Parts: sequence; C-alpha cells; structure tokens
Amino acid sequence: MKKITFAASVAAGSTALLLLAAPLAATAHVRVDPGQAAAGSYATLTFKVPTESATAGTVKLVVDLPTATPFTSVSYQPLAGWTTTVDTEKLAKPVKTDDGTITEAPVRVTWTADSGVEVAPGQFQQFVISAGAVPDTGEVLLPAHQTYSDGSVVDWADKTPASGEEPEHPAPVLYIDDAAPAADGSDPLVATTTPAPTSTVSNSSADVVAIGLGIGGLALGAIALVVAVFAVTRRRGSVDA
Repeated sequence: MKKITFAASVAAGSTALLLLAAPLAATAHVRVDPGQAAAGSYATLTFKVPTESATAGTVKLVVDLPTATPFTSVSYQPLAGWTTTVDTEKLAKPVKTDDGTITEAPVRVTWTADSGVEVAPGQFQQFVISAGAVPDTGEVLLPAHQTYSDGSVVDWADKTPASGEEPEHPAPVLYIDDAAPAADGSDPLVATTTPAPTSTVSNSSADVVAIGLGIGGLALGAIALVVAVFAVTRRRGSVDA
C-alpha cells in the first residue's frame, strides 16, 4: 500500500510541475506600473524588469519616451549601483500644447549597472521615473531595451495588435484616455521566469526550462504509473498465493 501511496505522490508532483511550467513561460514581461495615468498629471512610473536568463544578469535598461506626444519633464529616482541618464533632444516635429509649442523633450532614459553590479538570474529590479505632464492621448508606448552581461539584448518594443493577442516581446504601455485591459492590472512578477534574452533567436531559456519541466513531469508520471501497476500486481499475486 505504501508503494501505491508513493506512486500517487510522485504523480501529483509531476502534475504540479506541468501546471507551473506552462504559465511561467508566458506571464512575466518588462512592465510599467501603474499602467494608467491621467492626462495633465505627473506620474511616478515604475519599470519592473525580471532577469529571465539562467546564465546572465541584467546590466542595462534603456526606455524610449514618446516624441509624437512627449513628456515635458522627466526625472529619475536614484538607484544604488546604477548610473542613470535622461537624454533630451530636439523634436523632429514641434508639438503644440495648451502651454505652448514644445520643440525639445526628454526622449530616453538609460540605467547602466556599475562594474560588478547586475540583476542576477531569478531576480528583478524596479527602475523608477517621474514623468509629466502626461500627454492628452489614448496611450503611449514605452519601448524598453534590456541588455544582459553576455551581450544579448531583448527589445520589449512590440505593439499589441487590435486582435488583443500579445506579441512575444510587448512594449510597456501607459494608458491615458484609453482604458487599460483587465490583464494589465495583475503583477506578472509573481513569477519571474519568462522568455530568455536573445536579439536574434525567438526561443528563450524560460521556454527551454518550461519544456524541460514538462518532459520531466511526463517522465515522472510514467515512472509513477509503472510503480503503481507493479505494486498492485504484486499485491494481487500475494493475495492469490
């Protein structure tokens, strides 16, 4: 009977691994929190950045700011071990607002890790800015470019299509006049394993981990089934004897 119980426990563990493997590979991305802000306000925006590689750490983050509907002012919260810069440039096309015409604006924020500092595998970091005035528009994309210690770069810059199907590397989005999708209210960093960094290959280490867990779960399930059948057969043989 103990062998049957052991087999059931192994099977249950295998099922749990399979259930965990599927969502972890698709939930966590670079996100901005909050995902909604009021036009005209000054918003504190936090970029949550998980390190998804199993072998390299995050050493740099670049966030592109909107230029068609620019912020007039951006400041950053100091982060120990990181050097932060805000680049202001002349706009290709001046933007008229209620406060006048904007000819230059912040266009980029860059965080660079000091020597020996990184966001290690399995960890995440929060990068915080204050931006305003928030433009009076539906939404703005805030593409983020994540650099790893092995030189690979993940561009979180894809726009979600009208169909609502999320792309592989969605850009962080700040919703203003438009309503944020319900899914944006959740924190994806409850789990910190997601598609791994690569600039040219679509497969990620997180996908590999998920597949490995799935295969391992199936193998454990098969072993559990064999053990259970053997135990039942042996028990019946003892009874018949």
